[in-house]
Amino acid sequence: MSKDTEGKSEKIMDMESKVLWYPDSKRNTQMDKFRIQVNGNYGLNLVNYNDLYQWSVDSYAEFWAEVWRTCGVVSSKPYEEVVDVTKQISDVPEWFKGARLNYAENLLKHADQDKVALYAAREGGEEIVKVTFGELRRDVALFAAAMRKMGVQTGDRVVGYLPNGIHAVEAMLAAASIGAIWSSTSVDFGVNGVLDRFSQIQPKLIFSVAAVVYNGKTHDHMEKLNSVVKGLPDLEKVVVIPYARSKHETDLSKIPNSVFLDDFLASGRGDADQFPQLEFEQLPFSHPLFIMYSSGTTGAPKCMVHSAGGTLIQHLKEHILHGNMTSSDVIIYYTTTGWMMWNWLVSALAVGASVVLYDGSPLMPTPDVLWNLTDQLGITIFGTGAKWLSVLQEKNLKPAETHNLQSLHTILSTGSPLKPQSYDYVYRCIKSNVLLGSISGGTDIVSCFMGQNPTVPVYRGEIQTRNLGMAVEAWGFDRKPLWGDSGELVCLKPIPCQPTHFWNDENGSKYHKAYFSTYPGVWAHGDYCKINPKTGGVVMLGRSDGTLNPNGVRFGSSEIYNIVEAFEEVSDSLCVPQYSSDGEERVILFLKMAPGRPYCPELAAKIKGAIRKALSARHVPALLLETKDIPVRETRAILPIRHEL
Repeated sequence: MSKDTEGKSEKIMDMESKVLWYPDSKRNTQMDKFRIQVNGNYGLNLVNYNDLYQWSVDSYAEFWAEVWRTCGVVSSKPYEEVVDVTKQISDVPEWFKGARLNYAENLLKHADQDKVALYAAREGGEEIVKVTFGELRRDVALFAAAMRKMGVQTGDRVVGYLPNGIHAVEAMLAAASIGAIWSSTSVDFGVNGVLDRFSQIQPKLIFSVAAVVYNGKTHDHMEKLNSVVKGLPDLEKVVVIPYARSKHETDLSKIPNSVFLDDFLASGRGDADQFPQLEFEQLPFSHPLFIMYSSGTTGAPKCMVHSAGGTLIQHLKEHILHGNMTSSDVIIYYTTTGWMMWNWLVSALAVGASVVLYDGSPLMPTPDVLWNLTDQLGITIFGTGAKWLSVLQEKNLKPAETHNLQSLHTILSTGSPLKPQSYDYVYRCIKSNVLLGSISGGTDIVSCFMGQNPTVPVYRGEIQTRNLGMAVEAWGFDRKPLWGDSGELVCLKPIPCQPTHFWNDENGSKYHKAYFSTYPGVWAHGDYCKINPKTGGVVMLGRSDGTLNPNGVRFGSSEIYNIVEAFEEVSDSLCVPQYSSDGEERVILFLKMAPGRPYCPELAAKIKGAIRKALSARHVPALLLETKDIPVRETRAILPIRHEL
């Protein structure tokens, strides 16, 4: 709890604060060791996490310098200055000026080359593929050499339209080793959804697959890939992986400049047919690493550029200090390559942990498939979306009775607010002594503002803490903090993981409108939250900016409007969230019909089908309704309706 909350008891809400998990009384976590180290280095007497948190936001330059040292960032040149503390977060200050490093080098630095770096499993597949750190370095070197051979250079864009598997990790790390910029979308995205994103960044190289498996079925991917390639005129090479379908069953003749993965990699071996040396370009801390995409309510998705150094140091902080992660951990996060949790998951390699990649439905062939993996691989940290836990509860699944789960010490949940009853379910039906960490942040920072903490209790329905270095508050319209009351989630001070810029936003106007138009000089994240001054915990209350987030899948209403506008039967539309009494969100699409054009079930089916094909099944609204009119402001802008209908 911040010291600023003291004396505000008259505004404190009556929150139920039931403790479900207590930290180890030995206080021997990496967070505790870090606090003791800070005390020694700065002559302080920080007694607990609250003290450490307050110091980390008050003295944030010193804090991030300590994270750099503690978490072992590898650089070829030291930094000259951590950050200019006279600048605001809206100034987007430069971090660790003068340093030279490489993100991929930091992820591949683990000394034990025989240790398993990656496990990969997929729906319906009996084999679990294992890749050691030594094998991963070798494969990344081969990918990188092939990229260099075709002309990929620092700053070029390399993209993946890929499932969550080993090849996605290898291609990303190879691009990062060169200093190319990586961006990816999930294979469940339709053609429009992919082109809305990739067409803005003009990639030189794309990796994709011939087919995918989901929910018990094999789906051809070549038709979608062909349409995507046609919409990306700057592509010089299309690399197709015969995933879920053999090479002999795949026809590349319709896709120009296409090649199978093995042929592409063969070009990297050279005439001697040997594995090349892995080279790491030494680049500024602020060099672009990832391009991620917003879920805006107007226009095309915004392209957020995240730096190599900012992503690395933030993920190291979250994994090592907040996650208490070590090289002995085995972590899985159920995610796709289109969600920032994939990037977050892969960064665990920098700690030397083993990363488990799973592709396919988490409910097939049975709803306990991921718990089977947990026992089989000795998974210690298990991450998923809040919705999946709700589904397991609805199915009355009780892993505590059917599985060992002895290795498991942490369960993480994100994507949407974790309901209080889901906390009960985890401790009653999964494991009674596990740390349940609800974490929250976003693609905008490719990380978390608040999350798990091994040094404080878990309270029912609450995220444990605001994370170190993140000066987060809940604000009202008057720019004053609201302790124990709902407000806009804001961040007051600079953080290294904020985007360096938006792609194709030369004057920064889109960037500043996205985050700093609500409260000039202060980052407004677009979420409502409450901060409990008694516990220091946080309760997330949903989006404040009109972004849709059904079942933890976040997207912008503009993506739906772009599809509906093609139907001449519809003159206008409004896509809004509706919230049930327990916080579940569903999307409703209101349709205003054109004069003389009646609404009918057949039209609704056509619109749903178009959305499913162009975007994905997860974008399809739960309900389509006819309306006589659409509410607008005097400026004719559609009103951003958020509240329960």
